[in-house]
Amino acid sequence: PRFPAMASAPRDGQATLKRCLGVLRDARNDSEQFAALLLVTKAVRAGEVDAKTRRQIFEAIGFTFPTRLLTSRQPPPGCPPHTFRALGLTLLACFCTDPQLAAHSQVLNKIPTFNEVLLSPCDPDSTSMIDDVYQCLSAVLATARGPRELVTKGTVPALCQAYLSGGHGSDRALTLLVGLLAVAEAKCWQRDAPQLLAVLSKLSSDFLKAEDMTKFELCEVLPHFIPPSAPLTQDSRGSECLCRVYKGLADILGSKLSQSQRDPALKLAASLVQACGAEWIPAGSAGSKFLALLVNLACVEVRLTLEEPDPVEVEGKKEVVTACYVLMEMGIQECLREENSLLDEVQKMQLMRIMEEAFGAVIFYLRQVKQEELQDPFIFASIRVLGAWMAEETSSLKQEICELLPFLVRYARKLFKEGSPAGSLPQAELGSTKGSALPQDALRFLLPGFCHLTAEDKPRDILVSEGAPALLCEYFLHQWEVLTSEPAASTPPTSTEMSLQTMCGIFLNLVVTAPDLVRRDKTFSSLMDLLMKSLPLLLPQEHHLVLAANVATLGLMLARILVGSAALQGTQPAKEFFRATIGFLSQAHTAQADPSSDGLAMAVSPAYTSAWDDIRELWFLGMQALAACIPLFPWLPQAVLQARWLQGLSELLSRVAPASLDFELIAAFQGVLVELARASGPCRDVILSHHGTEWANLYGMAALEQCLAEQ
Repeated sequence: PRFPAMASAPRDGQATLKRCLGVLRDARNDSEQFAALLLVTKAVRAGEVDAKTRRQIFEAIGFTFPTRLLTSRQPPPGCPPHTFRALGLTLLACFCTDPQLAAHSQVLNKIPTFNEVLLSPCDPDSTSMIDDVYQCLSAVLATARGPRELVTKGTVPALCQAYLSGGHGSDRALTLLVGLLAVAEAKCWQRDAPQLLAVLSKLSSDFLKAEDMTKFELCEVLPHFIPPSAPLTQDSRGSECLCRVYKGLADILGSKLSQSQRDPALKLAASLVQACGAEWIPAGSAGSKFLALLVNLACVEVRLTLEEPDPVEVEGKKEVVTACYVLMEMGIQECLREENSLLDEVQKMQLMRIMEEAFGAVIFYLRQVKQEELQDPFIFASIRVLGAWMAEETSSLKQEICELLPFLVRYARKLFKEGSPAGSLPQAELGSTKGSALPQDALRFLLPGFCHLTAEDKPRDILVSEGAPALLCEYFLHQWEVLTSEPAASTPPTSTEMSLQTMCGIFLNLVVTAPDLVRRDKTFSSLMDLLMKSLPLLLPQEHHLVLAANVATLGLMLARILVGSAALQGTQPAKEFFRATIGFLSQAHTAQADPSSDGLAMAVSPAYTSAWDDIRELWFLGMQALAACIPLFPWLPQAVLQARWLQGLSELLSRVAPASLDFELIAAFQGVLVELARASGPCRDVILSHHGTEWANLYGMAALEQCLAEQ
């Protein structure tokens, strides 16, 4: 008898809900509860439920009843087949507006049901169910556990299918995909690349065909669906998508545009560069013109924003300028590419001039930066792109860069010492991001430029006066700790290893050009200690050979200057370091069959062959430095004897054809042999006993001949 009265609901929705909730609490059977639920869900759909009432509904029925509704297969007489399911979804959608309830395991375990609804054929009666599912999924996505649960429970393929089918709510499917990719991109592409590529295929097709504002709207959406490079470049559908996006962007950028139209296009281009460098731009005249235009537009945007910086205007443009930085970095790489470059020499010269002006604007902007702005990710992005320029272009803007150097060193020190969120940029790296790109790692991007600058007097003096050597020594130690904690062999080298190699180059410059600084600055004694501990750990690992060559040579060059250091006076670490150095130098060459004769020829050892282009100069410099160290460290000749290098080298020189050694290699061997023969009677005896006089004459080693002839 209660139901007819309830069915004619009073105008006061809240009063109705209160009566319904009373019935829900007191219901004697499912029929009474179901009738009350009909009115509750009607009120929910009408938007008449506030937070307090929603909580009351949940307390009255909990998750048990909606779960039963979702699993019930038999609808009430005269009702559509999905009536119970629709009621259950409406209640869950109501509960999900409470973030705590949206994160509840009873909601998360309904994700497969939500997916099923999205994939079911949609008829006019089921649109409200789909709306409720999207509301639930949106709420789950906003929770901490939600994204992971959605990815692992198969929501990405369901959303892709819902979008591609173009049915009711497909726009919401796209919005949810964008949200999921924003927080779990790698996992999404790892699990569901084919489905996401299908969405990218549709978006890129629509982008190419569109001739109205839709084209610019898709510019905003497409970057979210640009995956890491593998799915794009290794899948034919990915390559087709790239081709369509390129053509669509060429259409846009070749037209007269307003700023609001140009900015999304530049950001889309930058996202493609981040994913796959310049591979998406085709070779040939059209591609080279497009690339030049792209970099040109980026440089113009940077200059317009930064040359006369209005704080309000710059704030609104930071995202697009950061995208322009990505395009400029690509421009630098293409201008320096010698093989298969998209640009001809004239285009390269023009772009380098244009980029020089843009980097002048970046420097000008950085000189205005206030102390309180140092945490801004845009400052980090600006320094990073300037680092890319400094790494490659050493002649232009030299005066301006010298004036900025104190700021760059202080900024890098501040971030490294204090730690900072400044590195969480909207700008990813070109190419691989492996390695220790810590949030505070501004130094990593400045190292190549510093390596060039320490070879010149003026910038080197500025870097030294700002305490750069001590900072770099601390950073070297930090990066060494990162390297030793990384998994074994990786090819190509990680950014950590590359940073360590570059720092060795910086320190080598300082050792060669500023030996007095090395003697008086305690930083270099600390560095020597670290190098002595590092090299013995590096050398057994072939994949670290380039870094080992850097460490060995730098250590030898330092030891010449720090000869009086207590750490080098025959201590165990010093002996292990020199033993490892001797191993590195002695194992670089071997005898191999000479195809042009029946004899043997001197050749680079197989283990060194792949790295020889990178370590050749270091090996020769290391040989010179070892020769210089021999008279300084009385215990060193004994270490050479223990390593049996003299015996091995004597035998090698006796076996190979003299013509297979060039003058530089003969001079390197002679330099070490002469010093050993002078410093040590036992070494001289070993050389003589292995026919040293004969092969010294054969190779034209006059200084060695003379030394051996002396009593």
